[in-house]
Amino acid sequence: MDEQYLLKEIASLKEKLREKEDNLAKLRFEKQILQGHGLNNGEIARYSRQILLPEIGVKGQLKLKNSSVLVVGVGGLGCPSALYLAGSGVGHIGIVDYDDIEITNLQRQLLFSSLDIGKSKVIAAKEILERLNDNIKITPYKLQIQSSNALEIIQHYDVILDATDNVATRYLLNDACVISGKPLISGSALQFEGQLTVYNYAGPCYRCIFPKPPPPEAVNNCSDSGVLGAVVGTIGVMQALQTIKVILKLPGILSGRLLIFDGMDMTFKNLKLRSKNQDCEVCGRNPTIQTLIDYEEFCGSKANDKHQNLKILTANERISVNEYNELSHTPLKPFILIDIRSNQEYEMCHLKNSINIPFSTLSSKGCLDALKKEINKNETDISNAVRALKNYFTNSDIQVKDIIGGLHAWSHDIDPEFPIY
Repeated sequence: MDEQYLLKEIASLKEKLREKEDNLAKLRFEKQILQGHGLNNGEIARYSRQILLPEIGVKGQLKLKNSSVLVVGVGGLGCPSALYLAGSGVGHIGIVDYDDIEITNLQRQLLFSSLDIGKSKVIAAKEILERLNDNIKITPYKLQIQSSNALEIIQHYDVILDATDNVATRYLLNDACVISGKPLISGSALQFEGQLTVYNYAGPCYRCIFPKPPPPEAVNNCSDSGVLGAVVGTIGVMQALQTIKVILKLPGILSGRLLIFDGMDMTFKNLKLRSKNQDCEVCGRNPTIQTLIDYEEFCGSKANDKHQNLKILTANERISVNEYNELSHTPLKPFILIDIRSNQEYEMCHLKNSINIPFSTLSSKGCLDALKKEINKNETDISNAVRALKNYFTNSDIQVKDIIGGLHAWSHDIDPEFPIY
């Protein structure tokens, strides 16, 4: 082989080796710079895809690492929110929930599996999130957030994420965030629709938009009306996105805007909300609410999404499941059991010999006339149904009552094999 050719090849190899050494040195230098800013090798590798985004970079990733977020409610909204916050590297995530995992949760709360049924939601979530990312801190709170503990918990976090499903807690979190000066990422979902906005972030708070709570009997949740898991998951993921943008102070925050997602039509709409109310009772110029109040009394309903106690009926307008069970075995006392749930709920399960008249049609005069003929021949909106029937049968000796606790009480006290949902 020609000597000059060999010398050229050697020179070429030396040049390539020098380039590799230069690249390695550059990589080491960049890692030192990153590590000097507070990121270790594992974090650099883990978050590299989002560090590459010009809007985030090293400084943004360190902001996430040094930030803290409180997720209130580990349900259909809280599960995907917490998952993506943990994945993005938020350094401290608090999770609040009083509940244990049930089989009805698994359709939409995809942090959990069948093996988790019966476990505390916050404890299971902590274990799962720590398996996903062992660089972050997870603090579980197995409790119901309320006026006595909200401010103490919230003070430890930069951003609060409302993933609850009841009006009383929405007002509680709003007032606590205003008093504490924290932004509130608020989401909700029902059936095929979801909503998302950000309160108390250079814009209105929840009370600015809703100064007074709606009538308790007019409020539905997914336990009553159902929800598609993918819809609530969409809103939960977007809550995490808004939280990250708030932490990084990026544009496009949904303050003063309401995002509405229609999962049936696959559309997103942005509605402009009214401006900050200068006369708002909690965030206005002269606030009258400066400490947390009794939100269950204020809203007329319980601060949970399991068993609403509307207190609309008196004691003599109600009977227990044990009394009804005894009545059903007494042929000398004729009665008709009306199930006012939707057709879909009735098809899932119902008590023997009941007739299904959904509440939406019960109040029509034609329906009431037909029911009166049926009587002469032989639950969720239940309180209003009882009222409607009592008003219709004012001048008769017919008694109209509801069954306390409905099907859940029947399954618990009378028939453990009866399916509940």
